[in-house]
Amino acid sequence: MGDVREVLQRLHRNPQGIRFADLAKICTCYFGPPRRQGSHLVYRTPWPGDPRVNIQNAKRRAKAYQVRQVIRAIERLEGTV
Repeated sequence: MGDVREVLQRLHRNPQGIRFADLAKICTCYFGPPRRQGSHLVYRTPWPGDPRVNIQNAKRRAKAYQVRQVIRAIERLEGTV
């Protein structure tokens, strides 16, 4: 989990410089395996409403707005929001 914490710190510092593989690793750690794979990876979240996190590979980088969505989902999951 130490590696995951390092990547989380990088997410907070610079959402634009995150590798897609790192973001997928974080999402899998927090939300389990993706329920849909293809051009997008879709992860299920445990709350009602819009219960998904959607990330997209853009030339091996994660899109910054999707990184911010993942950060908010993790904060909500951990109860820090």
